[in-house]
Amino acid sequence: MDFPKGLKYNSEHIWVKVDGDNALIGVTDHAQDQLGDIIYVDLPEVGYELEQNESFGTIESAKSVSELYAPVGGHVISINESLKDEPELVNEEPYDSGWLLKVKLTNEDELNNLMEQSQYEEYLKSSE
Repeated sequence: MDFPKGLKYNSEHIWVKVDGDNALIGVTDHAQDQLGDIIYVDLPEVGYELEQNESFGTIESAKSVSELYAPVGGHVISINESLKDEPELVNEEPYDSGWLLKVKLTNEDELNNLMEQSQYEEYLKSSE
């Protein structure tokens, strides 16, 4: 499993990559592995207001449908349109072309509530 450094992670297996006051959001390698083959991703529209820890969509695999929980609050400024036709990108490249959405952060302090890469790996070990 791959968990890149420089990202932040929440306990719901969502990652955040911060660039200035914008953040790219996606599911972790662990999450896509647990879900299996992704067949559909339901995301909010551009302009939607995310709140930290609030459900913002669903991800569907052949096995189940899972809620997606916002790691940070912000205004959705972009969604990954490629996932409409190629939801399997989440399985193939969860940290690259399989990203979910991009937000303009509303409260950068919320990043302090997230885990660093090493903390996330420890979290996974302790929850096995």
